[in-house]
Parts: sequence; C-alpha cells; structure tokens
Amino acid sequence: MKFLDLVVQRQGLRKWSQAARNAPMMSLANLRRERARARKLMYSLNEVISTADNRLALPMIGSNAFPKPHGTDWSWRPELWREPLPAPGMASVKSKSMLGREVTLFHDCAHSELSLRQLRNSREADLAPYGLRMDVFAFDGSFLSVVLDFPQEAVNGLTRKHLLRMDTIVEMEKPLEIFARLNIKHGPNTEQIVRELPLHEDEIMVEFDLAYSNLNEKRVERAWIDLIFENPQMSQVVLHDLTFSRRPRAEL
Repeated sequence: MKFLDLVVQRQGLRKWSQAARNAPMMSLANLRRERARARKLMYSLNEVISTADNRLALPMIGSNAFPKPHGTDWSWRPELWREPLPAPGMASVKSKSMLGREVTLFHDCAHSELSLRQLRNSREADLAPYGLRMDVFAFDGSFLSVVLDFPQEAVNGLTRKHLLRMDTIVEMEKPLEIFARLNIKHGPNTEQIVRELPLHEDEIMVEFDLAYSNLNEKRVERAWIDLIFENPQMSQVVLHDLTFSRRPRAEL
C-alpha cells in the first residue's frame, strides 16, 4: 500500500471512529445522514470481505502440494490441474485435440458430441487448484481416452525396481468404468500395464509395479498414461485432481 493511501485510510478510520462515539449525541437528521453513508460503505466492505474469503479459501494456483509415499524420488501434478490454461475449454472435440500442452483426447466417433473444460476447484477437500470436466452426449465410437504425456523427469533413472503411483479424485454423474494404462517406450518396444480405477473406494489410487514388466532400463525413452472410459455416453466426469509419484520398491 502506498504511503498516501495509508494516510487516507487512517483518516477515514479516525473519522468513522469519531462518528461512532458521537452517534449517541447526534441530531436525528445528522444520524440519518451518517447511517446512509455507513450503509454504503458497509456494502463495499462486505463485498471485499466476501470476495477475499472465497478466493483465499480456494487451492493456491500453481500448487504442486499433495501427499506422497515415503521414499518418493519423483512426483508430478500435470499443468491442467495446476495452472490456468489460455484456452480453458473446447466443444465438439475432435480426436487428437489437445487441451493445454500435456492432455490429448482420443476417440473414433464419426460425430463428436464431447466437450472438455478446465474448471476452478472450490471444494474443501480439493488440493489441486483446477480440475478437468468432460461431458459426453451421444457417443457412436468404440473407444474414448484422455492421454497425458509424462515429463522427461519421470523416466530419468527409471528401473524395474520402481513403483509408479497414480492418485485421482473423480466425480461422476453415473457409474462408469475407468482404466489407467501406463505406456513406457523402450527402444522399438512399448511396455503397457493396465489397472482399473477403484471408483467405489474413498481413495482412488492405482500402482504400476515395474518388476513384472519386460522393461529394458537402458533404452527407456518416454512414458505416457491413457485414461480409458468405458461406455461414456450421456455422462459427465470431473477429475478434480490427478497426481503421479515414483518410488523404489522396498527391498525384502
């Protein structure tokens, strides 16, 4: 706050403090006038307080804070759940359309009635500043998936001793099956591990144990995750948060 603004604020505070002390002795005409002025001021003050309370209660933009297992050596909340996007939504989404720099939608619909939108999280339980809402109306395709490309840090030093964990918060209009497929490209091959999300549980989490893979650790190039939605027609799905972490498996 600038010095002049601070002086004006203090003068205003002194004026209203003096008016409060003088109110019992004021004439009725002066009291009515002061009451009208105070009500106008109170309306503006209440607006500021209400807006501040609402904004300060929201998760902080850019937040990468979320619980991580002990021993985590890499963690990530994708950009869409962390930062405001320049173009927050799209309708009649065509296959291979991107929302932001990391999220791509794939489908084989002849006529798309799909929409994607980034939304601001406002629930008390939300740690992520933003979420992703997907609305699906008529659906004449055979598959629908949201693909996230992992940053290079996710595969640097990746070995078969690692566990990759995905946590999410999902809100749905109707029951759906959602699968997460981890893809790791190593040389000419791509290792794939599929897990079904336990949507009936309070904590929606899946882990990918690379010990059971045929991963060639020396040739790992990149990784991505597919979120696959089964029978999505006439549904709305909100992913309020999506986070990933990596840790070495505990030695027995």
